[in-house]
Amino acid sequence: MTAGADGGALPEAAPDVLPDALPDAGSVEVAPPAEAAEIVEDVADRMPVAAGAARLLIVLDIDGTVLLEDETLSPGVVEAVADAHAAGHEVMLATGRSWEGTHGILGALALTPDYVVCSNGAVILKRTDEAFADALAYERFYIETFDPSEVLGLLREHLPHARYMVELPDGRRLYTEELHDWNLHDADKVAFERLSDQEVCRVVVVSPDETDSDFVELVDRIGLNKVSYAVGWSAWLDIAPQGVDKSTALERVRGWLGIPPTDVLVMGDGRNDVGMFRWAREHGGRAIAMAQGPAEVLAEASETTVSVQEGGVAAVLRAL
Repeated sequence: MTAGADGGALPEAAPDVLPDALPDAGSVEVAPPAEAAEIVEDVADRMPVAAGAARLLIVLDIDGTVLLEDETLSPGVVEAVADAHAAGHEVMLATGRSWEGTHGILGALALTPDYVVCSNGAVILKRTDEAFADALAYERFYIETFDPSEVLGLLREHLPHARYMVELPDGRRLYTEELHDWNLHDADKVAFERLSDQEVCRVVVVSPDETDSDFVELVDRIGLNKVSYAVGWSAWLDIAPQGVDKSTALERVRGWLGIPPTDVLVMGDGRNDVGMFRWAREHGGRAIAMAQGPAEVLAEASETTVSVQEGGVAAVLRAL
């Protein structure tokens, strides 16, 4: 799965649409997309959570959780997400992908959360609802960066033939060689030495000749002590600033939304989800792993659902 695949920006939201702005019964009125989204959002916001039930912060990973390996949606996920949102819960995404590879998934899920966590927690985007805008947009609201020079030099020494990409603070990306499943919109091919010209949000290393086990052994052997990292299910290594992962970003979002830590539900399947699993569990929330995840990931969860192919997210959300 391309946990770091990449895309463009969502358009921005229109002003609030009040009930008296709706067409009369029996008439038909075609609303612009942004206005239609506002109507749906307004209706959902007015629907209370069931009596006695808490408003949950529901956090979904993308690859292997919402999406199958062929990038089709997990069965039933769109309807289940819509039902959870309509019930008053806050449903959002937390992913290793950059914003370029995330915004299209929001559209596919018909999801417009207040915040989106990208780049394994190094980037938090916030929805911007500007009056009279044509559609919905997100801004890079909180960003963590680090100097990649040392880690890039260390990895290059051991993986000279790997392909490298960095994400810059403004969202642009620099890469050394193309991969067929990388979305390279707003990305530039550069010499390896250029990757460390400035601080970055994330480093991605892909080595088709390695396995995930090879990567796990390598990072353990060479030591990556000044950064956070996660090994993907394939030969994929994601590196973030030290101490940063999905959980650090989600704790900020939870605080901004004012949702108690006990009312958090997170779902994922990969090693980059371990941090948010531990965060949810340690604070009384639910950490749910997809059945197809690696054994060490399942061991960190408080619960396991069925696989992404079987509709694991939908199964959990329908049971709320």
